[in-house]
Amino acid sequence: MNYPLLDYIAEVDTTEVPADRISALTPLVEFIQSQVNQQKPVTLVFICTHNSRRSVFGQFWAQAMAHQRGLDIQTFSGGTEVTACNERTIAALIRAGVRVEGNMSQANPHYQAFYDLDRPPLSLYSKLYDAPELPQSDFVAVMTCASADEGCPFIQGALARLPIRYEDPKAFDDTPREADAYDECCAQIAAEMKFVFSSL
Repeated sequence: MNYPLLDYIAEVDTTEVPADRISALTPLVEFIQSQVNQQKPVTLVFICTHNSRRSVFGQFWAQAMAHQRGLDIQTFSGGTEVTACNERTIAALIRAGVRVEGNMSQANPHYQAFYDLDRPPLSLYSKLYDAPELPQSDFVAVMTCASADEGCPFIQGALARLPIRYEDPKAFDDTPREADAYDECCAQIAAEMKFVFSSL
């Protein structure tokens, strides 16, 4: 495991996840537990509008927290539009101790984010939720923003479609609160994904 990241994960406190968020997370816990009990693979696709912020955090932290618990799952992310994985999202992951490689000079850069230095990294970049490189069936669609949740009432191929919405840190772009807002969103999603996989 990437040791700075391991320290960050150890400090994540799931006891501070509020009751209303536990209610939102419980269907995901129950679905994953059902798949595990049936010895079926667990594949999660986190979806938001631009696949730039919240869905990227979801993809990374679900993979990292599941791996930490010894669970073999696959995580992906996608959007209803293609833009670019926001550099502020990547900066927040780096501040959390994640090793990230990539070239920000590209219009839609592909970042390699390591949840374990001995495992292949996750490729983080903006793509449509039904892009050919994403699973086309037998996955759970986790809707991380209101726009994508309301705009996509049906996700082709999904075994389940679960809304787990987060506030968009984009609201604080180019303000003195920018870094704090991204760190808070990153930390919230990390804590909630740790809660999910610690509940199994």
